[in-house]
Amino acid sequence: MKYLYLFSLLLFACAENKPNSLVFKHTVSTAAKPWLHENFDNSTFTFAIITDLNGGERAGVFDVAIEQVNLLRPELIVTVGDLIDGGTENKDTLTMQWDYFDMRAKKAKAPLFHIGGNHDLTNVAMREFWANRYGPRYYHFIYKDVLFLMLDSEDYSPERMREIYLARAAAIKVMDGPNPEKANDMEYNKMKERISGEISKEQSEYFKKVLEENPSVKWTFLFMHKPVWQREEEGGLQIIEAALAERPYTLFNGHFHSYSYTDRNKRDYIMLGTTGGSQNDIDLMSFDHLTLVTVDDHEPSIANLRLDGILDKTGKIPLHGDTLCFQASKCK
Repeated sequence: MKYLYLFSLLLFACAENKPNSLVFKHTVSTAAKPWLHENFDNSTFTFAIITDLNGGERAGVFDVAIEQVNLLRPELIVTVGDLIDGGTENKDTLTMQWDYFDMRAKKAKAPLFHIGGNHDLTNVAMREFWANRYGPRYYHFIYKDVLFLMLDSEDYSPERMREIYLARAAAIKVMDGPNPEKANDMEYNKMKERISGEISKEQSEYFKKVLEENPSVKWTFLFMHKPVWQREEEGGLQIIEAALAERPYTLFNGHFHSYSYTDRNKRDYIMLGTTGGSQNDIDLMSFDHLTLVTVDDHEPSIANLRLDGILDKTGKIPLHGDTLCFQASKCK
């Protein structure tokens, strides 16, 4: 038994000296080797982000995106909301919409983590529907020593949520009518919540506690639908940002269907485009894409992959995606 123990120690020491000896083998015996080095980057993991597919969903795009993300094989997938059309209090309609989303999303090979957008959490009835079907509207998890904060940007009081819902419904009715331009002067288009959302004190205290309990993670990622960080007045997100002040983090949001990058607090704040949602045909930054994030022991690598550039082994976009438009400004 003693000799077996010594042999195990020796084997472990050899593996320590050659960290890739168990995964990389070769028969080249010369001192010179036909490769640069053996420092393989095998300590990373990759996750994908899917952004707005609703707010005027364009048929077929999300299905193509799921096929493409399966080609990329991330370890997990995160959404930033607007997963259904929503805008109703009818439970049968909501069941049909969420069943349709889940049916397509379940084709993803990796686990897919949800947060809600304004289309998913438009009113109190939809908030209750979410709770029964998916549980909490905001939550966190840790994967390979990386902290994921999943925020709810529709975190209004029930009374304010009702006011926003009624104003939104009235504006949509006008937009669907013969004079859609009149919606610009209606109450909903003047509401600050339409643009930047809200994080309640209760939610900010929850994430503040999460950060206090996890002070030594390698990196922290924040996901939300609306860019609550664009609020001019102080709010719940500022409490979370203050708690993050001494640690590295990256923030992702959606909502505007147009990609942009902001350096805020010396951190990356990234607003994603679309993965099937409506697009402005004069906006060059409104395009369908997946975001691929690779995490190691240092700074994460963030790559945005346009859906019209992710081809399968036959050299084509999956599911006849070459028949679709992935950027309205290019194919209007």
